[in-house]
Order: sequence, then structure tokens, then C-alpha cells
Amino acid sequence: MNEIVTKEDLRQFGLLLVDKIQAVFKDKDSGRKETLEPEWLKSKAVRKLLDISAGSVQNLRTSQKVRFKKVLGSYYYNKEDLQKLFDDDKH
Repeated sequence: MNEIVTKEDLRQFGLLLVDKIQAVFKDKDSGRKETLEPEWLKSKAVRKLLDISAGSVQNLRTSQKVRFKKVLGSYYYNKEDLQKLFDDDKH
């Protein structure tokens, strides 16, 4: 098995690989939501959106009413949980 790989073989392989990668991303993008709204909101955005104090946001977090993540010292809150929480209050 002493096959020689030429520059042309590598070029064709590269083109094939790029096509495959693009196909994967197209499939992934087709399943994505049409809007590009963030799924997670920073504390400041939550306070502004809901017109509540920082303490109220902290209370939502500590009472585990909404999912959150802490990334590099900043808290991010799940937008879907916030919407459900306040939709429940309306009903």
C-alpha cells in the first residue's frame, strides 16, 4: 500500500470536507428558531424588562423560581422560565 497522495487529492478532500461541514450547519440552522432572541438574559436586562429591583431578581433566583447560570460573576436567567412565571401570574 504505497499510494502517493498528491496536492490535487488534498485539494479535493478539502473541498469535500468543507461541503460536508456546510451541510451540517445548514441542517442545524434549519431546526433553529426564526428569531435570534437570546435564550438567557443578564440580570440587568431582566430588571429592565420586568421593571423590578435587583433584590426581586435575586429573590427569583434564591427561591429557584427560574433557572439561572453564573458565568464569570454575572448571572444569566432563562427567558422561557421568566415568561412562564409571569404568564402564570396573569391566569
